[in-house]
Parts: sequence; C-alpha cells; structure tokens
Amino acid sequence: MSEPATSTGRLYEPLTAVLGARTAGGLKKLGLETVGDLVRHYPRRYGAPGEMTNIASLRTGEHVTVMAQVRSAQVRSMRSRGGAMLEAIVTDGSSTLQLTFFAKRAGVLRMHEDKLRAGRTGLFTGTVGEYRGRRQLTHPDYLIVGVDADNEDDAVLEASRPIPIYPATASVPTWRIGRSVRTVLDPLTEDDLPDPLPSALRESRSLPTLREALQLVHVPNEDADIRRGRDRLRFEEAFVLQAALARRRAAHADLTATARPPRTGGFLDALDARLPFALTEAQRDVGREIAEDLARDRPMMRLLQGDVGAGKTVVALRAMAQVIDAGGQAALLAPTEVLAAQHARSLRAMLGSLADGGMLGGADNATRIALLTGSLGSTARRQALAEAASGAAGIIVGTHALLSEGVQYADLGLVVVDEQHRFGVEQRDALRERGDRPPHTLVMTATPIPRTVAMTVFGDLETSVLGQRPAGRVEITTHLVPADNAPWMSRTWQRVREEVDAGRRVYVVCPRIDADGDAPQSDGSGSKSPAPGDVRPADGELTLDVGDAVVDDEPEVPLASVAATVEQLAALPELAGVRIGAMHGRLSAEDKDAVMAAFAGGEVPVLVSTTVIEVGVDVPQATMMVVLDAERFGISQLHQLRGRVGRADLPSLCLLVTRAAPGTIAEERLQALADTADGFVLAEKDLELRREGDVLGAAQSGGRSSLRLLRAVRDADLIDEARVAAAHVIESDPRLEQHPALASAVSAWLDPEREAFLERS
Repeated sequence: MSEPATSTGRLYEPLTAVLGARTAGGLKKLGLETVGDLVRHYPRRYGAPGEMTNIASLRTGEHVTVMAQVRSAQVRSMRSRGGAMLEAIVTDGSSTLQLTFFAKRAGVLRMHEDKLRAGRTGLFTGTVGEYRGRRQLTHPDYLIVGVDADNEDDAVLEASRPIPIYPATASVPTWRIGRSVRTVLDPLTEDDLPDPLPSALRESRSLPTLREALQLVHVPNEDADIRRGRDRLRFEEAFVLQAALARRRAAHADLTATARPPRTGGFLDALDARLPFALTEAQRDVGREIAEDLARDRPMMRLLQGDVGAGKTVVALRAMAQVIDAGGQAALLAPTEVLAAQHARSLRAMLGSLADGGMLGGADNATRIALLTGSLGSTARRQALAEAASGAAGIIVGTHALLSEGVQYADLGLVVVDEQHRFGVEQRDALRERGDRPPHTLVMTATPIPRTVAMTVFGDLETSVLGQRPAGRVEITTHLVPADNAPWMSRTWQRVREEVDAGRRVYVVCPRIDADGDAPQSDGSGSKSPAPGDVRPADGELTLDVGDAVVDDEPEVPLASVAATVEQLAALPELAGVRIGAMHGRLSAEDKDAVMAAFAGGEVPVLVSTTVIEVGVDVPQATMMVVLDAERFGISQLHQLRGRVGRADLPSLCLLVTRAAPGTIAEERLQALADTADGFVLAEKDLELRREGDVLGAAQSGGRSSLRLLRAVRDADLIDEARVAAAHVIESDPRLEQHPALASAVSAWLDPEREAFLERS
C-alpha cells in the first residue's frame, strides 16, 4: 500500500483562510473544514424554478426551506409595543405562509420590503410557527431567485436554472452553502483537482473531468447537467472503492500463510463428539469451505454471514479447533467487553473439559481459553498474556486489547473477527500482520448483507452464507405499540409481569443512558441510535422538491434513558416487587458481568439496557423485549436486538414502542420488522428505506472518503463495471505508481480513522 498523499495543494486549504472565520465556523458544523470537503459536499436535491413547495403540508415546529412566491409585503408601526414590523405573505398558488420581521425602526425593514416585492419567487428558511391560526416564519433567512445576483445577466441565468439544495443546518442555509461552494470552486483549475479516473478510462466512458463534473452538479444550467455530473461522480466512487479492494486482493495474493490442515482423532473430532446437537446442512457446507481454506498456504480471507441465531459461533469454533490441531492458536476479536465475555463463556460451555488444558479433570488433548479485555485487573491480565505468549491458551478472546503491541502469541494461526461492521480495515489488518506469516482470517457478521453491498464493501473477501436456523429456535412475534396510547402501554407492562411470573427474563431497551440530554449512546460498541435524518429520502436521488426539513434538531419529547426508565418501571403497580437491573457501556467490566449473571440467573428478571446487548448476548430464558423509542433505531439494529430473545424453544415477543406517525418512513421500517423475521429480506428493505450513506458508513465516518452518491442496489451494474475496470488498472500497476491521483483517493478511502464499513445506526 502506498503512502497517503501529502496534505498540500488547493484542496487542502482550510476554509478559514478562503472564506473567513465566521463562514468557516458554520460550515465546520457540517464537517466541512477544507476546500476539498466543501466541493465534495454535493447538493442533496434541486429546486425547479417556478415549482412551489406545498405550503399546506408544513407542520408547526418543523424547520423548513420552502420555495414560494411573494404576494405582498408591508412595513407598519406597532403601537402596543413600539418599533416596526414587516409582514409578508408568500404563496404556493393555493395556500399562504406569513413572514414576519421585527425591528426598532421602520427604516431597518425597508431593505426587506424592497426585495420582497409581489410576484418574486424565493427560498425561505425558518421554523414554522402559528399566530392567530396562521402559519408563519419569524425572521426567516431567504434568497430571492434572480435578485440575489451580482449583475442582471447572472440574475436572469439564476432564475432559469435548477437551484441546488444542500444538506444544511438551521444556522447555515442551503444558499449560503451554495455561495461558499462557488467562492472556492470558481478559481480552481484542472491542475488543482487531480482526477482519480485514468484519462483513458474516462474517455472510453465519455465522462467529464473532475473539474467539469463538480461544475455540473454545483452550478447546473439544466437537469441534464446534473445527471451527467452525478453519473461521473458516482462511477468515480465505485471505481475508487473497487480499486482499493482490488489492490488489497492483489497484495493478499502475494502473501504466504502456514497451512493448517485437519487432523483425524484430534481436538476437532473431540469437539464434534461432545456437541449436543447435529450441525445443520449449511453449517457442514460452510465448515468444509473453511477447512479447505485453512489447509492452503495462502491466508484465508472469508466473510461468514448468517442471520441472527444461524449458528455462526459453532462454525467459528470448529475452524479454531482445526487450527489448534495443526499446532496454532486462534484469536476471537469482539467489539465489546460484554460480547467478549459472552463468547468466552459460550466457548467454555461448548468445550467443557476440552477447555481445561493442563488442569485437573481436563481432557487429554485439551487447550485453554484466555480472555483479554482493556479493563482486566493486573493479575488476570498478566495470566492471560502469559497463556497467549506460551501457547497454553489455544483460543484468545478479547476486544481491541488483542491489537495492543504488548500482546504476544506463540503461533497465531487464525483471527476470527466478530461483527466486522464494528471494525475498520486497519483494525482488521493489525492482527493479520502479526508474525512472519499472516494468520488466516474469518470475518463474521450477523447483519445480513445483500449481494451488492457485500461486493461493494467486502470485495476483498470470499463469502459464505449460513441460511438455516438450528432446530429448536422459535419465531418471535413482533408488534408495534403507540407510545401515546395509555391502555396499550399499560398492557405492555402487564405482559412483562406475566413473563416474570412465569420465570422468564425481559429486556427493556433505551436509546440513551442518562435523561440529561446526552446524545444517543454507542456504549463503546460502535453502534449509535440514528439521528432524525435517518427518515429522510435517500441521498443521491434527483428530485425537484424543496419542501425539505432541516433535521439536526432533537425531537420535542425526550428520548427514553436507562436511568429514568429504571425509576419509572420501579414505580409501576404492574411491576411491584420485581427487581430491575441496568446495563450500559459506562459500567465497569466487573459490574457488567455481575448484572448479566443476575439477569441470566433470574435474580434480576428485568434488564433495562442500551444497545450494548445488541449482538451475541445469549440468555435462553429471555422471552420478551420492549424497545422504547423504536423509531430511533435502524432496521438491522432492531433485528439484532430482537435476536436476544427466542434463543430457546419458549414463545417469545418483541414490542416496538414508537411515536412514529402512520404513513411515515419510520413507521414503514418498524412495520417491516413486524412483518418478517428474515434478516435478508429486512436487509433489502433497509436499502430501500435508508440513506445510502448510512448503509455504507458515511454517517459514521464523515470525511472526504465517504460514499455520497453511490447506491448499492440501484448501481449494482455500475459497481460491476467499476470492479472490472479497477482490476485491469491494478493488474498493470499494482502499486499505482503511474496513477498518483488514484493512489491518493484510495489512501483516503482506507484512512485509519474510518471506523466502519457497514455501520447500522
């Protein structure tokens, strides 16, 4: 891999130097700090001149940008309170909206009155209020089409062409972003914008240069310009990503690993003999694929994906056993301490005496399992490190602590990465680069991935799918519960009590830890509740509609928190006498273990938790889950959470408590969960409903390396074409020495700060 490009040149100029501190400060809130950041901040949609916003659809309290025509504007004095007021009326042709401005003197408002002349069309931004039964915007920011221009020719041109509508905030409206883009883009030359697309490839596809494409999307003269510019930028995103993956595949093909062939009568056979269940056909088929990979001297790079409860852990353990038979060790990398501890317990339970190597009662060919997390005490940490370094532990389970320089292995033969979407490429590579020869790698995910996304995101991995559920698993009944329906909520807590009285366990999931305004919590797992923006239309779609809410405000009703919910449930008569526990990412490892043990054992039958329990946690007696503010979670995350119940043969229930209005995208997402338990069906639905940036990681990573326009489902053919083109380039120039602009773009894509590829918010 070549070194990242030096951060010099016009694209790396800070916006503070180009636009001034005040303007740059507002743009920084959008994650835009350099010229390159700003020119890659593409319009989300475009307003068509003359096409008005449906004013009747505006809701009180919504922060909006609307296009409307001025009907009247008049300044008048206010006798009761002194000063002056400008009242303007704008219309979409049928409904009206009032614009109100206040000032101490009427003269201050004359400028607005002069611009807001009857018949003119403008974009108006503000929060919808209501006064005496009329909707209004107070002190709105606005732009008059064809008036706010430098000269008459520019005004005529501006009034006739599509109007870019940018992802914006309340403090930085879309047209201010547009003006800033023009300020930095207009002086840039072709030399200032190194093009990642090789010229021959660009010409063969009749694509514009990068400079031309940016001009087309930011300053289009007609709709065809927008499409042409976006088509080029979309192909560029696909090509750069596929070049990054192709280079990784090429580098991987040159590596040599230690072959770990199976051995008859060894650890793996002993494990199979003690399993209390029969493997599914899918588990056996995938097991054979992995066994063949491990037996080769080329390092395995395989993605194992399966729906919740498909039995991935058993498949991974059998792969570890084969490596142990061949004299090697296996490391299992988990995203959270809770999940790492859960894995260690599950593996020990499955192995029994096979995990007691060198101990009284241990089997003859037993090994040990070492648990290594960041919060271990010094004595336990020293013991785990010693067992890993000496080879006494054939299996080392841990979190990011396994990546530490101080962790040594006797002979690391296999790395199993659980929930890959929680780790970046650099983190995955850190363990692979240990020792003289890279270990084999098995990446697991319980987040079902459509083929196009797998090709786009995990293009450097071979893929195996577990499509069967083990026998004995029950379907989970899922229902939506309106949060403002008191009888339904009362019945929800009655059902919780019924499960508790039957000796079962219940999860109650909240998006926050505290009730004091903290942001939705990640709990150290890399998983975050989505912002309200997750219910917006998909980025990259060409729509001529500007009735667009700014979505960076918090909802009016506070989100449920663990702390407040524990208190509320304890006060409910339906749960009188029931012990209620709390679980979240701020607890110490010891406290987390204690809470989970009390929950699993029934001492504390109701557990209020954040999404720290999202993956891997296995309590067979858990038969019910209540998710509060369910609309704040994505489809995939809710599917993962729901998978914490129904893990035995007991009837199970998931209740999604929501304030989502009927007919909204948020409600449609939740209804999809109620309609099916098939994770792959839900994954496809997720792609239909979510912004593509979230699906591919942009919301998590931000920055210039994020995908912005590419959509995995819609652009599947384009991705295939880019994959072929990138393979040709890498085949002839593996180190990209002849393609420095592409090398720089690839390095940006593989930036180590990029936290995740498939963050499911």
